[in-house]
Amino acid sequence: MRTKRYFSLLAACGLHLFLSAQDLHFSQFMNSPLLTNPANTGFIPQADFRLGINYRNQWSPIMSVPYKTMSVFGDVQALRNRFETGWLGLGGVILRDVAGSGNLTSTKVYGSVAYHQMINSGSLISAGFNVGWANKQINVTNLKFPDQYDGRFFDSHLPTNVALAANNINYIDLQAGLNYAYFPNDRVYVNAGFSAMHVNRPRESFFDQTATADNRIPIRYTGFLNGSFKIDEQWIINPNIYYSEQAQASEIVGGLNAHYNLGDGQNELIGGLYYRWNDAVIPMLGLVYKDYTFTFTYDATISTLKNYDNTRGAFEFSLIKNGFFSAGTMDRQSLCPHFKN
Repeated sequence: MRTKRYFSLLAACGLHLFLSAQDLHFSQFMNSPLLTNPANTGFIPQADFRLGINYRNQWSPIMSVPYKTMSVFGDVQALRNRFETGWLGLGGVILRDVAGSGNLTSTKVYGSVAYHQMINSGSLISAGFNVGWANKQINVTNLKFPDQYDGRFFDSHLPTNVALAANNINYIDLQAGLNYAYFPNDRVYVNAGFSAMHVNRPRESFFDQTATADNRIPIRYTGFLNGSFKIDEQWIINPNIYYSEQAQASEIVGGLNAHYNLGDGQNELIGGLYYRWNDAVIPMLGLVYKDYTFTFTYDATISTLKNYDNTRGAFEFSLIKNGFFSAGTMDRQSLCPHFKN
């Protein structure tokens, strides 16, 4: 109980920093494509459209109310018959996060557009952007602030000097990104991308603007590199590496997963292992059933925080559905190695 009070104190002390310098994220960055880079919109190597959900539950061992992050997304390839060697991607994503006992709630809705152009028989370049509306609100009723600590406990009956100018804020958010894919044959695929988020630097704070505090969201820069390599008719290996930097905070995640063909190319077993630098080891398990892919990961904490959460950092799952508009498009050449005939 004392540990949870300690983290409540940290949360209260760092409230303003948290609100203005941290972004929501998933360990399964490869399964939240529109949040990773808007240039991924409509970049669906093996289908016409894609629908997905993500869910993350974090810090439940040390927080009375764990952090919960959810997203729903969808994108589609459009105008493939209008452009001989290119197409348009259209999509959207809804992101919601509820954090801590103050019910700090974030709701974000983005619409994405990207254009994809083949530049030769084995290369593709993509550029995209999204525009979104963001809302944040907080319930201060359940919060305890540092000046309400009496030396042993937090006493909500004690007065506090903390005053919020508003408990509900809205703003417009912009992101942009570029992708490059290389696929020389049906057994090799490599993809690299770079994006910038919050390029318009929107203001985000529950406090009044002051001359000493910059409440504009810092631009978040993200880069990734991934590949898909078909070893034989039973195995496909997918290495991934991801780097993100915002203000003075950075994150790097790397690892790989393997797909094992369960017999007919319609069903696959997924297993993998990832590592977030100086923070967590992330095992992965998943299953492909026809056009559905379910993936589960678990963040096992290895930083000093493991002394408080007993290595139980977060669990996360994603479910993605790939589909076709008509049977004829199922014969379209795939950019990625696959088992299906």
